[in-house]
Amino acid sequence: MTYTDDEVALLAERLLDRSLPKDQWTHAAHLTATLRLVRTRDRDLERDLPDIIRAYNVAVGGVNDDASGYHETITQAYLAAIRAFAAALPPGVSDGEAAARLLATPLGDKAWPLSHWSRDRLFSVEARRGWVDPDLAPLAHPPARGV
Repeated sequence: MTYTDDEVALLAERLLDRSLPKDQWTHAAHLTATLRLVRTRDRDLERDLPDIIRAYNVAVGGVNDDASGYHETITQAYLAAIRAFAAALPPGVSDGEAAARLLATPLGDKAWPLSHWSRDRLFSVEARRGWVDPDLAPLAHPPARGV
């Protein structure tokens, strides 16, 4: 999946205003919208992103419960990794190019978290509701403590 600069901005905007159609909320869209938010309004995203995602899920008819919807450990792991990725980008890289580069990394694979967490640990209620440390391999860029 590739996005233009305008599409990246619109994706984040439609996540925030909850107008993005549910079928467009793919793994690539999750990463791309988060990258845009990191690049444009990174302050307090550890705190704000969970509520943004929860509200979006409800707006498109989803739920946030012990089995589906918002997942704290996955969100915070990706946020920390995307923040590190964005910090390493050379100056002047456009949003579309940044998204393409991000999606070409291991983060672009939905299975990336399973290289750090066992399936049972990652998909536990505990990991969905709060931060759970990896049990297979440490993260190169763990979230700030206190998450």
